[in-house]
Amino acid sequence: MITFACRKIKIEEVIRCALALNRTEYQVLMFLFDKKEGFRVIEIAKNLGVDRTTVQKAIKSLLEKNLVKRSQKNLVRGGYIFLYSVKDKEEIKKRIIDIIEKWHNTAVEKIKNL
Repeated sequence: MITFACRKIKIEEVIRCALALNRTEYQVLMFLFDKKEGFRVIEIAKNLGVDRTTVQKAIKSLLEKNLVKRSQKNLVRGGYIFLYSVKDKEEIKKRIIDIIEKWHNTAVEKIKNL
């Protein structure tokens, strides 16, 4: 929780706003953020208690936003599965901080020019 003058802002709101994420995309990203290995869509859905298709849509968006990566695991008896994981934790943190700093600098300039 961040206190800003007259309002307390949850860190979830800051991250969601900075990365333009909806609630499900945020939940999926945070679930994967703490994990070292990749997860299948069905595993993510079960852990979050949401529908598989909802997670698939969120994963698609997170891939497009370059926040998660997909790897392919070949199965012994043939076939394969896709595993999803966070692309680069430190890069994501840096992106969020850069966005916040840009917002901060813009706000400071607007106030100076009042």
